[in-house]
Amino acid sequence: MQHFLLSSKARTISLKAVFSMGEDKAYQTFCDMRWADTDGEAVCPRCGCTESYSIATRRKFKCVGCHHQYSVTSGTIFASRKMSFTDLLAAIVIFVNGAKGVAALQLSRDLDCQYKTAFVLTHKLREAMAREQMDRQLDGVVEIDGAYFGGYSKPENRKEDRKDRRLKANLTGKRQCVVIMRERNGKSLPFIVRNEGDAVPYVRDHVGTVATIMADEGTGWDALHAGWDTRRVNHSVAFLDNGACTNQAESYFSRLRRMEVGTHHHIAGPYIGQYAREASWREDNRRVDNGTQAVMVTAAAMEAPVSRQWKGYWQR
Repeated sequence: MQHFLLSSKARTISLKAVFSMGEDKAYQTFCDMRWADTDGEAVCPRCGCTESYSIATRRKFKCVGCHHQYSVTSGTIFASRKMSFTDLLAAIVIFVNGAKGVAALQLSRDLDCQYKTAFVLTHKLREAMAREQMDRQLDGVVEIDGAYFGGYSKPENRKEDRKDRRLKANLTGKRQCVVIMRERNGKSLPFIVRNEGDAVPYVRDHVGTVATIMADEGTGWDALHAGWDTRRVNHSVAFLDNGACTNQAESYFSRLRRMEVGTHHHIAGPYIGQYAREASWREDNRRVDNGTQAVMVTAAAMEAPVSRQWKGYWQR
């Protein structure tokens, strides 16, 4: 059987279609996403009034009720944007088309914009996408595993000067653990902790008590036996043992590791959580066509409030 990503069903939108639609149609697309309940008709974000005057020359609206002026991106993660609506839509399509993410440098070249513009834009998209995972609860069979990222220790030139980089005393202290909790054939949820065992409180908050947990033999997971039906697999002996495995969790780490090494080459410590949540979103929607993915990201951006982290990021 042909893989889904190789089939024509996976391709329902293209950059050619975005750039050929023109600015007016791209603008209307954002209006339809922002005000879906009113079929693209403007709704005042301050008082909720559905009657407004259209200031066509500036693509703004003036509320009849409170006289507040607003645009389609006011109060959203794209507030104060300077890029055209066509470029914003193209950026979203490029972003979702990358199976292992898209580097900000590549996006800046594709759209002919500054690197810092592409960098902040992609992080705003990641922030909007991560809202889908807020307060998520997992049930059924849940696989849990952890992997370490960052904190690279460069070996010395001469062999006699080299240290065992597996020992904690020889680490940089910057290494972080990404823990993934993933339903079999369902949704996933990542967290950033110092060590694997530190994720147990997150498991209590986000995994149902009747769920069955699959984990490896790491000692950090011993505490799970007290609250769940927990099954363990010793990876030094087998990858699958009597139905117990963490293969889907490992699949997530495969994508995240290739994002780090093959696409971004380096992920700074403060941002690892955002890239981890992006990889989770891509895994959850890996069998969704790219047109629907673009719609999902655009709709999420239109629903997300102004970013407190990325607003004015380069002015700090």
